[in-house]
Amino acid sequence: MEEEIKVENDFALIRFQNDGPEPFFTHRQLTTDFIQFHFVLKGNAKFSCNNGNYDLALQEEKSFLLYNPQKELPFHLELSPNSWMISVIISIRKFHALFSVEADYITFLSPDNKYKNYYNEGCISPSMAVVLSQLFHYNLHPSIKNLYCKGKGYELLSLSFNRSEDPNAHHCPFLIDEGNVLKIKKAKEIIIANMAEPPGLQELADEIGLNLKKLKMGFKQIYGDTVYGFLFDYKMDFATKLLDSGSYNVNEVGLKIGYSTGSHFIAGFKKKFATTPKKYLMSINTNV
Repeated sequence: MEEEIKVENDFALIRFQNDGPEPFFTHRQLTTDFIQFHFVLKGNAKFSCNNGNYDLALQEEKSFLLYNPQKELPFHLELSPNSWMISVIISIRKFHALFSVEADYITFLSPDNKYKNYYNEGCISPSMAVVLSQLFHYNLHPSIKNLYCKGKGYELLSLSFNRSEDPNAHHCPFLIDEGNVLKIKKAKEIIIANMAEPPGLQELADEIGLNLKKLKMGFKQIYGDTVYGFLFDYKMDFATKLLDSGSYNVNEVGLKIGYSTGSHFIAGFKKKFATTPKKYLMSINTNV
């Protein structure tokens, strides 16, 4: 599935969703006036640009920014089976206007760089992953779809350029070791796979082969949150998917994500989304 959502002039979101067993192929023709942001929420994608002279394979939880004012960069996309991706296409004029007062903050938009080509691959943070997931799972009246997508599109761009509050975050020597990075990613996979009954921090550290301090420091550096803070956000986002499916009641959803009582789940859901699961379900039923 490929769906383009035009939220404003010179600003569009494209949802690519391949739930089938075969790769999905598509082509986009873009002029030099546009900057491209690509976010792989699930699975894998492969880009071929510049007539096949530039190939990039993007894995799950990776993003890619692409801009070249000197040459058109149409892209051929191969989306693997069971893969989801969001692309944001925005004119450089509109994008630059968002940061014109703080052009130095976005390095490639500084006066010396704003006419140079730019390529950057990065990681999708947990907060970005939530926004991307919401763009696949919203249940809204068609009349406000564009307004919702416009807000989420700008939120996604702002999160893409958000900087850590920790001035030492980008200079952490621990993360230079790729082996340690892989261990932290394994820790994330473990807590997600066991979200209903997650291991304790020390047990988790032992399982991935890191000491507790490095686990905490590395997890916060890579995913922008504590281990259990990240897990809480993940569980609440997963809960909305279960509620969206219509297959489970509130108590069943709470049990599936690890809450022994419905009241604890309701309190957690309200803390995250400022509404109760029941009201969330009512809003879905109203807008379907």
